[in-house]
Amino acid sequence: MLVKDLLKSQKTTFSFEFFPPKEDAAADKLLDTIANLMPLEPSYVSVTYGAGGTTRDRTHDLVVRIKEQTNITVVSHLTCVGSSREEMHNILDKYQEAGIQNILALRGDPPKGEDDFVHPKDGFAYAADLVAYIKKHFPEMCVGVAGFPEGHPNTPNRLQEIDYLKEKVDAGADYIVTQLFFENRDYYDYCERCELAGIHVPNIAGIMPVSTKSGMIRTAELAGGARIPARLLKAVYRAQDDKYIEKVGIHWATEQIRDLLDNDIRGIQFFTLNASAATQEIYQSLGVRDSNQLR
Repeated sequence: MLVKDLLKSQKTTFSFEFFPPKEDAAADKLLDTIANLMPLEPSYVSVTYGAGGTTRDRTHDLVVRIKEQTNITVVSHLTCVGSSREEMHNILDKYQEAGIQNILALRGDPPKGEDDFVHPKDGFAYAADLVAYIKKHFPEMCVGVAGFPEGHPNTPNRLQEIDYLKEKVDAGADYIVTQLFFENRDYYDYCERCELAGIHVPNIAGIMPVSTKSGMIRTAELAGGARIPARLLKAVYRAQDDKYIEKVGIHWATEQIRDLLDNDIRGIQFFTLNASAATQEIYQSLGVRDSNQLR
C-alpha cells in the first residue's frame, strides 16, 4: 500500500525505522526484532541508506525480505550520493519489479572522511531533483522527503530552509518525515512555518528515545544534530547508569508522543536503532496493545 493512502485512511500513522546491518547474521537478528514489533501493527516500516550509499545493496535486500516475510508496507530510503541517473533508474526498476512502491528521497550525507557533498557525474545535486525524476519516470510510486524542525545544519537561514523544503514538495513529494527532535514546541513551530510557506502535505514526526549517555552525545553530533533540552540533560545526569538512562529516554519519548497525539499529529515515526524494547515499552506506557488503538 502507498504511504500517502495510509495517511489518508488513518488518523495517525505509526511507523518504525531500521537500518541495514553490515553482517548477514545481524540481518537475521534484525528480522527477529521486526517480528517482535509486528504485533504492534505499525502502519509501515522504513529502511535507511548508509552515508555515501554504502549500504545500497543491503538496503535493497532488507527491504525485499521485509516485504516478503511480513507483507507489511515498506519504505526504502534512496539518496543522491554515489549514483548516476542511469544507476538510480536501475535501482528504481528493481524496486518496482519487487513491488516496492514507497521511496524516501534524500540528498544524503557525504561518504565517510568527506566534509562536503559533491553530487556524482550525471547524478542529482538535490533531493528535489531526485523527487522530480521519480515522479516523472515512476509516477505510481509514493515519495517522501526529510524535514528539519530544528533547522538543516547546512542552511543557517531558516527562511531559505523552508523554501528548499517547498521545492521538494512542489517537485511531487507526498509527505515529509522529520529529523528527530526532543522538544515538541520546535516541531509545532516548524509545522506553522510550513503552513505559511504553502506546504500542506503531512508532516510525520520523528521520535527517538535516548538509551545511553554516549548515544545521546552521538545524536547531538550527527549531521542535522538534535538540540538536547536542559530538562532532559538533568534527568540523564541524575541517572545512575545506562539502565536508568533508558528509562528516562522512554519516559521522555512517551510524553512527547502523548502530547503529539493530543494535538492530532498526522504520523509518528520511531527511530528504533534496530531494537524493539523501547518501542514496546512506549506502547505499554501509553496503555495500548497496538498502534490501531492510538489512531
